[in-house]
Amino acid sequence: MEKDNINNLEEQNMDVPEEKSSRLDEFTFIKQEKTDTPKWYVVYTYSGYEDKVMTNLKKTVVNNGLEDLIYDVQVPKEETIEVRNGNRKRVQKKLYPGYVMVKMLLTDQTWYIVRNTRGVTGFVGPGSKPIPLTDVEIRTMGIEDVRISLNVSVGQEVIIVSGPFENFTGKVTEVNAEQQKVKVTIPMFGRDTQVELDFVQVKGV
Repeated sequence: MEKDNINNLEEQNMDVPEEKSSRLDEFTFIKQEKTDTPKWYVVYTYSGYEDKVMTNLKKTVVNNGLEDLIYDVQVPKEETIEVRNGNRKRVQKKLYPGYVMVKMLLTDQTWYIVRNTRGVTGFVGPGSKPIPLTDVEIRTMGIEDVRISLNVSVGQEVIIVSGPFENFTGKVTEVNAEQQKVKVTIPMFGRDTQVELDFVQVKGV
């Protein structure tokens, strides 16, 4: 899984609010471009507040019957092994510290509710305008197993854009649209080696 996706988003002219910023827009009702389908948005939080923000926001949704507006809230994590005092322990590690992912219909109401949840400092986006994640970003970040289309065919050259074989170029030998996987032959150690990759890990040359 790539861990630079949010940094990439920020490079696309997105403002990063100061963690200690005064919440000047705390009670400001900012007009948003409404969406007719739910999309995933990224929210900034104070450090260490990710789980609290997720819990509080989910409670707000249930208590106010907003399930048809705010569909899901996640703090993406991965399980790792830590060794302490010679003991191995499984722990859940946040993949994107300081961020919470929210799947919702963007309206003035949902913007206001999320933005004013305690611990939230803003949305990823220019100013106060949230920018939704693309399907590729959603899948790459492990938020949701969305299906994406890959316009490549057997025999076509592709470049690997993520993972241990990043920047390798190879030829497609098999495309499995159902499993969202593609097999690519790449030159390694003087011989052709076949590797299986996710659709989001390759792009056409």
